[in-house]
Amino acid sequence: MDTELGNRSYVIAGVAILIVVVYIIRLFTLQITSDDYKKSADSNAFLKKIEYPSRGVINDRNGNLLVFNQPAYDIMVVMNEAKDHLDTLEFCAALNISKEDFDNRMAIITDRSKNPGYSRFTQQIFMSQLSDRDFSVFQEKMFRFPGFYVQRRTIRQYQYPFAAHVLGDVAEVSPAEIEEDEYYQPGDYIGKLGIERSYERQLRGEKGMQILLRDAHGRVQGRYQNGKFDRRPVAGKNLTLGLDAKLQALGERLMEGKIGSIVAIEPSTGEVLCMVSSPSYDPRMMVGRQRSKSHRLLSQNVWKPLLNRSIMGQYPPGSTFKTTQGLTFMTEGIIHPTHTAYPCGHGFNYKGLHVGCHGHASPLPLVPALSTSCNGYFCWGLYYMIGAKSKYGTVQNAMNTWRDYMVSMGFGYKLGIDLPGEKRGLIPNAQFYDKAYKGSWNGLTIISIAIGQGEVNATPLQIANLGATIANRGWFITPHVVKKIQGEELDTLYTKKRYTMANKESYDYVVKGMRASATGGTCHELAKYDFVACGKTGTAQNRGHDHSVFMGFAPMDNPKIAVAVYVENGGWGATYGVPIGGLIMEQYIHGKLSEASQKRADEFQHRHISYGTTSR
Repeated sequence: MDTELGNRSYVIAGVAILIVVVYIIRLFTLQITSDDYKKSADSNAFLKKIEYPSRGVINDRNGNLLVFNQPAYDIMVVMNEAKDHLDTLEFCAALNISKEDFDNRMAIITDRSKNPGYSRFTQQIFMSQLSDRDFSVFQEKMFRFPGFYVQRRTIRQYQYPFAAHVLGDVAEVSPAEIEEDEYYQPGDYIGKLGIERSYERQLRGEKGMQILLRDAHGRVQGRYQNGKFDRRPVAGKNLTLGLDAKLQALGERLMEGKIGSIVAIEPSTGEVLCMVSSPSYDPRMMVGRQRSKSHRLLSQNVWKPLLNRSIMGQYPPGSTFKTTQGLTFMTEGIIHPTHTAYPCGHGFNYKGLHVGCHGHASPLPLVPALSTSCNGYFCWGLYYMIGAKSKYGTVQNAMNTWRDYMVSMGFGYKLGIDLPGEKRGLIPNAQFYDKAYKGSWNGLTIISIAIGQGEVNATPLQIANLGATIANRGWFITPHVVKKIQGEELDTLYTKKRYTMANKESYDYVVKGMRASATGGTCHELAKYDFVACGKTGTAQNRGHDHSVFMGFAPMDNPKIAVAVYVENGGWGATYGVPIGGLIMEQYIHGKLSEASQKRADEFQHRHISYGTTSR
């Protein structure tokens, strides 16, 4: 009996101890590890109000305002304070929304999968970017809606209807972006595309905070300790772009009704003077609450206006690529610029292989071969380089040497421009062809790469950079859109010269060839200008109509601008590429177009190309 009572006492004692331990753990959790009660107490006593900084403004190289801010208002809610007896119909009427919209918004706020930072004690965004008019209507009745507050902030405005691909836009942060950077919380805005994206950290600034004291009824009584613990917002840094607004406007006008790109670069600095991708869109479509709808419509458009073809389009460079071949063959000693002349019987003809060419004098040395854009000359040059076993040992070594020259000139890899989404293009190497042809190939197998066809692909940016490199006689600075950041130095990537493998003498001869092209060759339309221009046409073969390509720079000495024009299905390089390139050069060098050029620009603005309805 005593044993049984003793056992019971042990059980009762154990249960009592267990209950005490559970209470201790719960108290420890509530007081030490959990901040629910602290948050509740703080939310009753304090209202922490975030103050958003002004986003940095963006100007062009001449001080013209491109992007600025305008005031807007967000409706915030603290769920712990929002009363169950809220007059929902009156609230919806004040904001001009439906009851269904109200319920959906409240459900999203409390859904942690969609709003991972949710807390019932802190302000959550209910509706963003109210206009002044909508805000004034709501403000008059706001006292009737406990738990709802107004947060003042700014929204982006874009001054002009162009440069959308360069400038980009801002929109509400995604859950993934919130997890990636603790700076953001639901309802914040972040750069999504273009400069707004790549310079987000500089543009966004630093948030501030006001700590407001509330009484037992939740009414704000003023700043806690007279603002001792407040933190003022720090405005974002302003950006100055290398872009010339007038040049950009002209470029977009010239590309109306066409698919393609124009890229212009200042050779001495690598600053992008204009970057046109066509078709484009008005960046003002992507502002405020209309952004989602506009983005959806643009993304569904078969002509892909959201695609920045200047850095994402990967095209055969066509005959503009012959300049790289001349530079390589001459530096490697494959050709002599005056003594080496190759035949061209309406093209390259050898062992049953024919690569066609238009009629011109033959045989030709380097300068007239560039001027007339002779296919035969550069095909022979590549054939002899790849087959030079006494110099390279194997075709693989010769091929990789050729590849190294192309890479040094900015092809085959991303250049590193300060815009998101750049593509690398394609420059094949020996391993590429070994895999494709099971190790059995030679110069004839790959002959088309000599004239910028076959496996070679490049972006319009890379072609423009080639023009800048030739203008500088052998070096370039990585192309970049931002010229200056307020209170901050540019990344050294955008200030250091990058030298190619080709020698100075080879560049001098290629420049002569490009000048000869402008005075009496395929770019002869450039001869009418009062500045000394150099150019190279390209007619890139395509499954449909050929693409029209141009690459050039001006003036020949002390060059101010290098430009590439790429018009899909535009035919000969001289049809669209040269005329558009010449107008771009004139606008930048003189700051305006002559009367005759203005008429020419109007003509090209209204000269549209029919592309059918095929999705591109």
